[in-house]
Amino acid sequence: MSTDRPTGPADDETAGHRAEGGADEVRVGRFSRRARRRDREEQKKSSLLRELPVLLVVAFVLALLVKTFLVQAFFIPSGSMEQTLHGCTGCTGDRVLVTKPPYWFSDPEPGDIVVFQGPDTWTPEVQVAEPDNWFSSAALFLGRAIGVAPPSEDDYVKRVIATGGQTVQCCDEQGRILVDGEPLDEPYIYENNPLESRSFGPVVVPEGRLWVMGDHRSASADSRSHVGDQYAGTIGVDDVIGKASVIVWPFSRFAFLDSPDIQQQQAAGASVTPVQADVVAAAPLLLGLAGAVPVAARRRRRRHR
Repeated sequence: MSTDRPTGPADDETAGHRAEGGADEVRVGRFSRRARRRDREEQKKSSLLRELPVLLVVAFVLALLVKTFLVQAFFIPSGSMEQTLHGCTGCTGDRVLVTKPPYWFSDPEPGDIVVFQGPDTWTPEVQVAEPDNWFSSAALFLGRAIGVAPPSEDDYVKRVIATGGQTVQCCDEQGRILVDGEPLDEPYIYENNPLESRSFGPVVVPEGRLWVMGDHRSASADSRSHVGDQYAGTIGVDDVIGKASVIVWPFSRFAFLDSPDIQQQQAAGASVTPVQADVVAAAPLLLGLAGAVPVAARRRRRRHR
């Protein structure tokens, strides 16, 4: 015997209501999902706006720490180091990375290119207008940290020629600088002055100080120009900001800056070049910073899930 019962209009109406109810539930579900999505997006925007000041402060502090202890980009403002470093009028000035770790445990060596704060007796090679408000000062600080703004008038870049206790003078019959009576091997010299206009010394470099000169000898106001001051033209080791290690801009001139053994003092058989030593010294710190970035990003993603 069949248990099926005939369906009537009432059953059709009930089924219709059920279908309409199901459609309503689908529409409500879709609306709810869209609403939740909008809420999440608004929360992210709100969170970003709240975090932005903190992120800016953190970025500023990190820039300060990196600039102070690790590496600083430096804008070459003059042509005194041509053609090793471009800074001539009308050309694209080089941006170099100045590393600090190489001088944490040792002093600059002859042949190193260093950035330093000049003594108060030195005349600035370039004129830089300093800002008169805190916002412009902060912007200039960040610009100098990444090498897009001119350096301070007191900042110079030169090559170390002689160190404390050494005697430097110019010149021998071939026009070469003498240190402790021995001629230097200087393949980087660009333009030299006539021999008769280059004579100086002998000068004994005081302990803790350096004799520095530009590679563009005919256009560099270096130690020779200040030999009559109270420091005998030298600069303090403590005034060295760091070692110019890499040209990073323009890309067409990207290159590591070497430190030739101009005094022929490097031990025979030494296998680590000065550039390699710089990289080894800075590598752990740079790797640490590089590793911190993805960790911070991962923590941020977890927080927003």
